[in-house]
Amino acid sequence: MPPFVAPRPAARRLPNLCTALFALALAALPLGAQIPQAEFNARRDALAAKLGDGLLVAFGGRTPVEDFGPFFQLPDFRYLTNYNEPDAALVMVITGGKAQSTLFITPSGARQQFYYGKRPDSLAVEQTLGMRARSAGAIESVIDSLAGSAKTVYTLADFAASDFAAQDSLTRGQQWERRFAAAHPGLTVRDAHPYVYQIRAKKSEAELALIRRAAEISAEGHRAAMLVPEPTKEYELQAALEYQFRRLGGARPSYGSIVGGGIRGTQLHYMRNRGDLKPGDLVVIDAATEYEGYAADVTRSIPVSGTYTPDQRLMYQLVLDAQLAAERNSKVGMSSIAALDSSEDVRARGLAKLGLIESVDASIDMPWRTDCVNAPRSCRQAMFWMIHGISHGIGLAVHDPAQFYSGNRSFQIGDAFTIEPGIYVSTTMLDALPDTPKNRKFIAKVREAVIRFQNTGVRIEDDYIVTEKGTERISNVPREIDEIEALMRSRARPIP
Repeated sequence: MPPFVAPRPAARRLPNLCTALFALALAALPLGAQIPQAEFNARRDALAAKLGDGLLVAFGGRTPVEDFGPFFQLPDFRYLTNYNEPDAALVMVITGGKAQSTLFITPSGARQQFYYGKRPDSLAVEQTLGMRARSAGAIESVIDSLAGSAKTVYTLADFAASDFAAQDSLTRGQQWERRFAAAHPGLTVRDAHPYVYQIRAKKSEAELALIRRAAEISAEGHRAAMLVPEPTKEYELQAALEYQFRRLGGARPSYGSIVGGGIRGTQLHYMRNRGDLKPGDLVVIDAATEYEGYAADVTRSIPVSGTYTPDQRLMYQLVLDAQLAAERNSKVGMSSIAALDSSEDVRARGLAKLGLIESVDASIDMPWRTDCVNAPRSCRQAMFWMIHGISHGIGLAVHDPAQFYSGNRSFQIGDAFTIEPGIYVSTTMLDALPDTPKNRKFIAKVREAVIRFQNTGVRIEDDYIVTEKGTERISNVPREIDEIEALMRSRARPIP
């Protein structure tokens, strides 16, 4: 039975009341700014114009084969087709930059329909999606017949996330690609993902609206976590987050929720969320929702007790200052490299003041491969405590293409991205350093400061979109120290 929660004085209920009113307003909104079908058609036209001539073959996601889980379409396939059923493939015959598209679909069996519902038939696909539709069983013979007149065949491998494409080599599409290339040695087979990523990098107004909604819901999840009364387990915070995601319309977490207290907060992708929490711990909460296929990505680092210790305040403020520096340099036409450098410089100066590095430019021998000649920043002592970059695109994937990835690396209208600086300090990290004279000198110099900030992980991450009005932070969770502490003071207090 849940413990009895003591009522709070009326004067302390305001933050909860604000959260509740926001949640009601959010729930009253229509179910998402849905993307019009014409936009999907335009995406295929844009891809055809980039490819010029040839044949494009793309495979969608398969029916889940473990634990009868729900189906979620692969990002690139969803982006081009708006078809969210499993076991499908897209074939585009492209001539002179114009394409004829055919969707190959797998209808559900008569008995299967009673378990999972009826999938759209060919007529429904043609009426709603504006593409011809055929049975998936015909795809092999159709592609073989088309291959004779095509000089180049473009493929979209059916991996779930580009981060793990190299490891995900046994998919249906990639197995087909190997068979096809062996059977047609005279054909040129090329990867179409770079071309699709160029189009996906610029988000439309409809896409930005969905990303904004995902960020708004995610922000409410983080508020809910900050209001959990005296948590003793990481999963209590995870439960509060994910309940709020679902309650406000999120389809699923956009990645495995990260809730790491104490030393576990120094592990970047810790996702077990089973550890104990105690007063004095700092908790890194990196969690967000996916809404109508579009992902947010939000992180806060909060004190279990509701109040930061003096040393935690120093570290948190340093990371926040680094985020604010990057924000100032993340406007239209500005360089994403300058945004990153400004964030790193702020943290490096702060780490030097705290005694965690010998100097801003001092270097060490890293425990992982680095190119100190061409990328001298990567070998600085400060980078050992920072370890990761500060920004990536968001969209149909939590690590999505962005326009500032290429060209002059500047931010453009239609970009959606994160800013997420972090600092992670633990004596176990010193143990990972190679035993070299340079590293021994570094360890001797900073060990006392490392012990002072032992097991402190701080990451602050927000989501941003770039529109004609400028760059806007859309994940409006409290992030100033005083704001977080004020909200956490309004937590309910259970009576023992």
